[in-house]
Amino acid sequence: MNYYIRTMGPIFFSLLLLSCGKSNGTPPPVTPDTTGNSSVSFTANNATSAYNTFNTYLYNPDAKLYYRASDKSGIAAIWTQAIYFDMAMNAWKRTHDVKYKNLIGDIYQGCGVQYAAYDWRNQDKWFIWDDMMWWIIALARAYEVTGEQKYLDHAKAGFDFVWNGDASLGRVGSFDAATGGMEWAWKQRGKTACINYPTVIGAMTLYNITKDEAYVQKAKTVYGWARANLFDANSGKVADNKVDNNPADWTTHTYNQASCIGAAVMLYKYANEAAYLNDAVLAADYTQNKMSDANGILPYEGGEEQGVYNAILGQYMIRLIEDGNKPGYLSWLRKNINTAYGKRNSVGLMGKDYKTTPPAGVPLSCYDACSIPALMQVVTPEGN
Repeated sequence: MNYYIRTMGPIFFSLLLLSCGKSNGTPPPVTPDTTGNSSVSFTANNATSAYNTFNTYLYNPDAKLYYRASDKSGIAAIWTQAIYFDMAMNAWKRTHDVKYKNLIGDIYQGCGVQYAAYDWRNQDKWFIWDDMMWWIIALARAYEVTGEQKYLDHAKAGFDFVWNGDASLGRVGSFDAATGGMEWAWKQRGKTACINYPTVIGAMTLYNITKDEAYVQKAKTVYGWARANLFDANSGKVADNKVDNNPADWTTHTYNQASCIGAAVMLYKYANEAAYLNDAVLAADYTQNKMSDANGILPYEGGEEQGVYNAILGQYMIRLIEDGNKPGYLSWLRKNINTAYGKRNSVGLMGKDYKTTPPAGVPLSCYDACSIPALMQVVTPEGN
């Protein structure tokens, strides 16, 4: 068993990761680029091959979900499967290759089998509010991409459950009507960025589909609390969490910066109010100028699932670039992609440290391998 420990002030949370696995055959290696990133400029074909390689080593076509590692062992954490679901949608939107549209349906099916058919009330599978919200966002997006009603039905039911809870289960919803904000879990106290900003994104995605203004009001309410408690309006820094009346924990993570950016841009697109766009720009600038190194290369963290964080950053930076009309960030993101692509290993996988080639013969986790293929699905190559 593996445990991922998230520290929230004085409280420690443990998220159990599934670890049963099996071994399949290994595909033939590809020739890596050994010239360094100075001569690398990724192309659309590279974006496709990088995603295909990720799936070759980390997707289980029988179970129709993702392994934990490239040696075909374990199962990826529940919330990260939603990020890989997003990747399939982005690949389909980018290429219009029907195999990726089929992959969307396959992942939905496989994760449905693994996770109680998206029965949000199943406490054995769904035990953290933010795990649910990442999936709610992804399922709502799946409806936008495919038009299939089942995705929207799951997303709406999930959002209602996260917000309101279920008295018959003795479970109060994530939203704190008394003091504002969204709780991360129902067994531990703490209002994290990773539930508050994704809730705004989920609400606005559902509004864009349904045109139900109640979702907008929920989004604005949560965003207002998050901005007051988890956002430094001078620097653009996003706090990780706030527990009760304790000071916010200002530990930074790129996925929190990302979801703040995404939430702000979605509200900007709805309201056309510059204040939202300014928040998104501040958060993006902080990520680029303060969290990245002197050359603009994004940070990575040592935790088990934290390699996924920059995949989420790509998902919402592109919204700022396109919906906020801020194309200036493209060169920064392309530099990160090119740096990592120039350091891919002998089978074509890339790690979360973009300046280093992953060791040959050592299994690479799905978390560490996903961020550059994810970025490549949404960031256009130079000259496109």
